[in-house]
Amino acid sequence: MDRKQDQTVDERGAIGTQATERRTDGGATRDGGGATRRRGPKLEDAILDAAWDVLVEHGYHGFTYEAVAARAGTSRPVLYRRWPQRDDLLLATLTKFWQPIAVPDTGSLRDDAIGFLRNADADRAGMITLMSVQLVDYFRDTGTSLGELRDTLLPPGRPTAFEMIVARAVERGELPDVPRSSRVVNLPLDLLRHDLFMTMRPVPYESIAEIVDAVWLPLLTAPETRPAYPPP
Repeated sequence: MDRKQDQTVDERGAIGTQATERRTDGGATRDGGGATRRRGPKLEDAILDAAWDVLVEHGYHGFTYEAVAARAGTSRPVLYRRWPQRDDLLLATLTKFWQPIAVPDTGSLRDDAIGFLRNADADRAGMITLMSVQLVDYFRDTGTSLGELRDTLLPPGRPTAFEMIVARAVERGELPDVPRSSRVVNLPLDLLRHDLFMTMRPVPYESIAEIVDAVWLPLLTAPETRPAYPPP
């Protein structure tokens, strides 16, 4: 094969690759055999599902465009057009799988708190483990923390689950309508996260009940004092 023929083959290969990328990205809907190709939201869902699998299996270090594209059965340019930076793809992936935790409304402050912690334990145990282990490199490279990432994934301006639970209890007359610090109100979830991080396994019901009954409820009903802490 001479040089001219080589060039012709290369050009055909390049054109074929570009055509495949356009079809994968939604330019055409069927392949030569008549099978429907993914496009639009369906394609993005497939990519984010593949990205999640790559993140779980290989962590942030292995979370590359090449790995995600291969797992999704698409090409790197398809990913670049949607998520120009790798962290854009990471945040899109985490946003899809970081679903809001159901907040019970049982009519009881205690039952609402325990029910929510049990939901959080069931929904977040795997996610907390993943984010604490597989995203270590991400936090180091970006200089951020799990708390900052969590705040990025939460809808802006939305009250926390325990702010909602306490507000309902105040409306029902279970709690007096007095100022409470955010740290006290949200303490149960902070303690649950601590147990998840320390054990890397689901938190038993007895520990959840102890968080609510022995720690949180006494704090909610105790008179709040705000000692002055002078700056060092």
